[in-house]
Amino acid sequence: MRSILTPSDWTDYELIDSGEGAKLERFGTYIISRPDPRAIWNPCAPKSTWEGANATYVRSTKDDGHWNIKTPPPDDWKIRYHDLVFTLKPTSFKHVGVFPEQAVNWEWMERVIGGKPIKVLNLFAYTGGATLACLSAGAEVVHVDSSKPAIDWANDNLRASGLQDKPVHWILEDVVKFVNRETRRGHTYDGLILDPPRFGRGTKGEVWKIEEDLPNLLTLCRSLLSPKPAFVLINAYTADLSSIVLGNMLTDMMDSESSFGELALKDTTSGRLLPNGIFARWSAS
Repeated sequence: MRSILTPSDWTDYELIDSGEGAKLERFGTYIISRPDPRAIWNPCAPKSTWEGANATYVRSTKDDGHWNIKTPPPDDWKIRYHDLVFTLKPTSFKHVGVFPEQAVNWEWMERVIGGKPIKVLNLFAYTGGATLACLSAGAEVVHVDSSKPAIDWANDNLRASGLQDKPVHWILEDVVKFVNRETRRGHTYDGLILDPPRFGRGTKGEVWKIEEDLPNLLTLCRSLLSPKPAFVLINAYTADLSSIVLGNMLTDMMDSESSFGELALKDTTSGRLLPNGIFARWSAS
C-alpha cells in the first residue's frame, strides 16, 4: 500500500517555506535556509521572511558549500521530539544532524516495539534518530556506521535524551562487511533498519552504490532476521528510485506484503508538501 506520510506533532521544528531550490526551516528558535533541489516551484513566504534567516547554506559545487552565518547558533543548540533530544550543528555538507521527516518512522517503530525487549540492527545509522526511538521503546540496538564523527554525534544525542543506560552497541565499520561477519557468526535480529546513501565510501574506501548494492545487501540481511522478526524499515533519499522499487524488494525479502511511499514535510506558509525521501516497511503485526 502506497502512502505519503508527514509528521504532525513537531514543536521544535518547522518547515516555514520552500521554493526556488531551497527550504526555510526553524530548528528551535534558529532559522536556516539551505538548498533543496526538489523545491523547483515558487516560494510563498515574502522575501523579507527568507532574508530573516539566521544562517544560509550556499553551494560552491554540487557536493560542497559553506554557511553564511548572520547570527551564530546557540552554544547548546538542541531540539526535542517528545522524549528524544537532538544536538545540532551546521555541517560542511548542509545537514544539521536531524531529519525531521523521520519522526513518522520513529513513531511507527515505537508502536511496533511496544516495550518488548527485542534486538534491533540499525545500518547506516548516522546520528541515531532511529536508534534513540528504538531504545526508548524498550529495544536493544546495534548501531552501525562507517563514520566515527557520526557515531560520536549519536552518542551525544543518546546522553542528551537520557538514554545512556539503555542497551546500545556502537559499531564503526563498513555495513556490508559487518553484515557478512554477523551472517557467518549466526547472529540474528528481531528488527532491521536500513538508511543507505545513494553513494558512499566505507572505512577503507569501499564504494557503495545504492542501485547496485542494496539488492545484494537485502539478500544478506534476510539471514540475519530471527525466526519471528518484528519489523524491517528501509529508507532512501535518492530521486533515482521509486518507493515502489523499495516496496517490491522488501516484499521479496519478507515473502509478505510491505507498505511503501514517500516522506514529506508540510510548510506552514502555504500547506504545500516538500518531498523528503522514500520508504518501505514491514511488520509482523
